[in-house]
Amino acid sequence: MPSPVFVSDIMAGSVWLRITPYLVLLALETVVEGLSQTEINKHLELGKEYLSKGQLGDALSHYHSAVDGDPTNYLTYFKRGTVYLALGKAKNALGDFDRVIELKPDFTAARIERGNIHLKQGNYDQAQLDFYNVLKVDPHNVEAHDLMQRIDPARNSKRTAEYYYGMNDYVSAIHYLSETIEMSPWAFDLYEFRAELHLENGDEMAAISDVRVATKLQSDDTAGYLKLSQMLYKIGHATEALKAIRECLKLDPEHKECFKFYKKIKKIEKFLVEAETAMENQNYIGGIEAALKVIKNEKDVRQIIFEAKRILCGCYANEEQTEEAITACTDALDITEDPNVFCDRAEAYLQSELYDDAIRDFKAALKIDSNLEKAKEGLNKAENRQKQAERRDYYKILGVKRTATKKEIVKAYRKAAQKWHPDNYQTDEKMKKIAEKKFIDIAAAKEVLTDEEKRRQFDSGEDPLDPESGKHQNMHPNFQHFQGFQGSPFQFKFHFN
Repeated sequence: MPSPVFVSDIMAGSVWLRITPYLVLLALETVVEGLSQTEINKHLELGKEYLSKGQLGDALSHYHSAVDGDPTNYLTYFKRGTVYLALGKAKNALGDFDRVIELKPDFTAARIERGNIHLKQGNYDQAQLDFYNVLKVDPHNVEAHDLMQRIDPARNSKRTAEYYYGMNDYVSAIHYLSETIEMSPWAFDLYEFRAELHLENGDEMAAISDVRVATKLQSDDTAGYLKLSQMLYKIGHATEALKAIRECLKLDPEHKECFKFYKKIKKIEKFLVEAETAMENQNYIGGIEAALKVIKNEKDVRQIIFEAKRILCGCYANEEQTEEAITACTDALDITEDPNVFCDRAEAYLQSELYDDAIRDFKAALKIDSNLEKAKEGLNKAENRQKQAERRDYYKILGVKRTATKKEIVKAYRKAAQKWHPDNYQTDEKMKKIAEKKFIDIAAAKEVLTDEEKRRQFDSGEDPLDPESGKHQNMHPNFQHFQGFQGSPFQFKFHFN
């Protein structure tokens, strides 16, 4: 037996051992994640199986193992690259297809896939080169030919967009650039360009949408996330702005501009969320306090100030702080004509019995949003209350607010009924007639305002006790009894219940 050729020394505890080339190969086979060819094949089979089921994450995991087990197998790279593509990870897929072509330059399927990625990313020269190399080997390759035909139209649309941009014709530039994006939907620079065009054209929301896509197409776009956050904050979307700036800091925790902007908007966003939540929970005083903190800390960004004023408007109106409500609503509307703010100011006008102003605001809301139920109902209520103003106001008769509870209404009724009971004015005929009239109104007010359905009708502008309305139904017994004694001595007793 020939003597072994010793190629390496290794240390095992305190004993030096020598291994032969055969042992080296055996060691390598087990060291690379301990995979044999059988195990590699098993990973490939499992990867294929998971891929057929649409379980891309599991498929990718097995292809990773197969690549690590045999880094020279071009087919394994190709399979993993297709999974990357299915997951939308073009950059990773491109790396795998580069490796495939490096290992096997004549593998046309990989060149077509790589060329298609370059085309979608707007790298037209590289795409053209890949398709040319495929057609040189296989002149009748239909897929490569069809993809090649898309390159020149994409280039021409981009050049035309640039031309119109130079002519300040942003609408035409957007049109042609959109055609280019249809052919190159993974080209982040095209989205950034179109975002700029949208801004020039005054469409901030469309610009934000494009910047958002551009940041997702790149793996480390801190500048993009900063720009996105600033744009969102400018239009008053503080919570979305905070999310975007956090993405910047995830990529680079030491980013000075992102951290500075983060510190500013974090506090504002907190106050805005508190104010909005308080208003939704009908904690109007809490909403007012939080909204005032926003205004104290933000002096420049108009849409953020609008959001705070909008909340103040609604909260003040619900608290019946009428003067403050009208002022806050007007300040908000000076920034943005929002239909809901028009409705809130209209409600405040109603509280002040300024019916013409309320009707005008409800109509303004409907002009912006003709389907806004809040405005439709409010307009009907305001018009009815304007008519109602010529008749009895049961809240005024009892001296209570429109938000008064049933307990408060009954208490006010007892007090008023005791004061204006006709028996108190037996010796003064003139005052007796006045008391009779007032007592009838007081009884009617109690009847309407302590009955849930009748009160709802009255609040919507209808008098349920008005005979002309056709809704005059069962009147309060005391009221009927009292009517039967008009002009007669009062021999009956009233029970204030």
